Amino acid sequence: MIKVLIVDDSALMRRQLSQMFASAGGFEVCLARNGAEGVEQVRVFKPNVVTLDINMPVMNGLEFMKHIHGDEQLKGTPVIVVSTEGSEERKVALHDLGIRAYLRKPVSPECLVETITRIFGEIPSGRKN
Repeated sequence: MIKVLIVDDSALMRRQLSQMFASAGGFEVCLARNGAEGVEQVRVFKPNVVTLDINMPVMNGLEFMKHIHGDEQLKGTPVIVVSTEGSEERKVALHDLGIRAYLRKPVSPECLVETITRIFGEIPSGRKN
Protein backbone atom coordinates (compact mmCIF):
# COMPACT_ATOMS: atom_id res chain seq x y z
CA MET A 1 0.00 0.00 0.00
CA ILE A 2 1.46 3.36 -1.06
CA LYS A 3 0.59 6.23 1.29
CA VAL A 4 -0.19 9.42 -0.64
CA LEU A 5 -0.62 12.89 0.82
CA ILE A 6 -2.61 15.25 -1.43
CA VAL A 7 -1.85 18.92 -0.67
CA ASP A 8 -4.20 21.24 -2.55
CA ASP A 9 -6.44 24.15 -1.52
CA SER A 10 -9.17 23.10 -3.98
CA ALA A 11 -11.68 20.66 -2.45
CA LEU A 12 -12.63 19.58 -5.98
CA MET A 13 -9.02 18.77 -6.88
CA ARG A 14 -8.47 16.87 -3.61
CA ARG A 15 -11.61 14.83 -4.35
CA GLN A 16 -10.60 14.17 -7.99
CA LEU A 17 -7.08 13.05 -7.07
CA SER A 18 -8.45 10.89 -4.23
CA GLN A 19 -10.83 9.21 -6.68
CA MET A 20 -7.98 8.60 -9.13
CA PHE A 21 -5.96 6.85 -6.44
CA ALA A 22 -9.00 4.87 -5.24
CA SER A 23 -9.68 3.70 -8.81
CA ALA A 24 -6.05 2.67 -9.33
CA GLY A 25 -5.99 0.65 -6.09
CA GLY A 26 -2.99 0.12 -3.83
CA PHE A 27 -3.10 3.61 -2.27
CA GLU A 28 -3.98 5.03 1.13
CA VAL A 29 -4.78 8.75 0.87
CA CYS A 30 -4.49 11.64 3.32
CA LEU A 31 -5.54 15.23 2.52
CA ALA A 32 -4.22 18.70 3.38
CA ARG A 33 -5.69 22.09 2.35
CA ASN A 34 -2.41 24.05 2.28
CA GLY A 35 1.33 23.69 2.74
CA ALA A 36 1.21 24.23 6.51
CA GLU A 37 -1.28 21.38 6.94
CA GLY A 38 0.81 19.39 4.49
CA VAL A 39 3.99 19.74 6.56
CA GLU A 40 2.11 18.56 9.65
CA GLN A 41 0.63 15.59 7.74
CA VAL A 42 4.05 14.60 6.39
CA ARG A 43 5.18 14.29 10.02
CA VAL A 44 2.07 12.41 11.21
CA PHE A 45 0.93 10.36 8.18
CA LYS A 46 4.47 9.67 6.89
CA PRO A 47 3.47 9.40 3.21
CA ASN A 48 5.47 7.55 0.60
CA VAL A 49 4.69 10.34 -1.88
CA VAL A 50 3.12 13.82 -1.84
CA THR A 51 1.12 15.47 -4.62
CA LEU A 52 1.52 19.22 -4.21
CA ASP A 53 -0.25 22.25 -5.62
CA ILE A 54 1.77 25.46 -5.87
CA ASN A 55 -0.67 28.35 -5.42
CA MET A 56 -2.31 27.95 -2.00
CA PRO A 57 -3.10 30.22 0.96
CA VAL A 58 -1.26 30.01 4.32
CA MET A 59 1.81 28.22 2.87
CA ASN A 60 2.26 27.75 -0.89
CA GLY A 61 3.94 24.83 -2.61
CA LEU A 62 7.34 26.50 -2.93
CA GLU A 63 7.34 27.35 0.79
CA PHE A 64 6.29 23.77 1.55
CA MET A 65 9.24 22.45 -0.49
CA LYS A 66 11.68 24.82 1.23
CA HIS A 67 10.43 23.60 4.60
CA ILE A 68 10.65 19.91 3.61
CA HIS A 69 14.04 20.37 1.93
CA GLY A 70 15.43 22.04 5.06
CA ASP A 71 14.34 19.22 7.41
CA GLU A 72 16.68 16.21 7.53
CA GLN A 73 13.86 13.82 8.47
CA LEU A 74 11.48 15.01 5.73
CA LYS A 75 13.66 15.98 2.78
CA GLY A 76 13.71 12.51 1.23
CA THR A 77 9.91 12.45 0.83
CA PRO A 78 9.10 12.18 -2.90
CA VAL A 79 6.98 15.11 -4.11
CA ILE A 80 5.04 15.37 -7.38
CA VAL A 81 3.81 18.86 -8.19
CA VAL A 82 0.32 18.92 -9.74
CA SER A 83 -0.46 22.52 -10.67
CA THR A 84 -1.73 24.94 -13.29
CA GLU A 85 1.34 27.10 -12.62
CA GLY A 86 3.55 26.96 -15.70
CA SER A 87 6.35 29.41 -14.91
CA GLU A 88 9.73 27.97 -15.93
CA GLU A 89 11.37 29.96 -13.13
CA ARG A 90 9.05 28.33 -10.57
CA LYS A 91 9.63 24.86 -12.07
CA VAL A 92 13.41 25.28 -11.83
CA ALA A 93 13.15 26.45 -8.20
CA LEU A 94 10.99 23.43 -7.34
CA HIS A 95 13.33 21.00 -9.11
CA ASP A 96 16.25 22.55 -7.20
CA LEU A 97 14.35 21.72 -4.00
CA GLY A 98 14.00 18.09 -5.01
CA ILE A 99 10.60 17.50 -6.59
CA ARG A 100 10.42 14.22 -8.50
CA ALA A 101 7.96 15.32 -11.21
CA TYR A 102 5.89 18.26 -12.40
CA LEU A 103 2.44 17.59 -13.85
CA ARG A 104 0.13 20.25 -15.32
CA LYS A 105 -3.53 20.29 -14.30
CA PRO A 106 -5.74 18.78 -15.45
CA VAL A 107 -3.87 15.53 -14.95
CA SER A 108 -5.13 12.19 -16.22
CA PRO A 109 -5.27 9.14 -13.95
CA GLU A 110 -2.93 7.33 -16.37
CA CYS A 111 -0.33 10.10 -16.20
CA LEU A 112 -0.49 10.22 -12.41
CA VAL A 113 -0.17 6.44 -12.03
CA GLU A 114 2.64 6.33 -14.63
CA THR A 115 4.56 9.02 -12.73
CA ILE A 116 4.23 7.20 -9.42
CA THR A 117 5.19 3.93 -11.10
CA ARG A 118 8.41 5.60 -12.31
CA ILE A 119 9.18 6.57 -8.71
CA PHE A 120 8.32 3.22 -7.10
CA GLY A 121 8.86 0.72 -9.91
CA GLU A 122 5.35 -0.72 -9.65
CA ILE A 123 2.15 -0.11 -7.76
CA PRO A 124 0.71 -2.82 -5.51
CA SER A 125 -2.69 -3.86 -6.84
CA GLY A 126 -4.96 -2.98 -3.94
CA ARG A 127 -3.45 -5.32 -1.37
CA LYS A 128 -2.52 -4.13 2.09
CA ASN A 129 1.00 -4.79 3.37
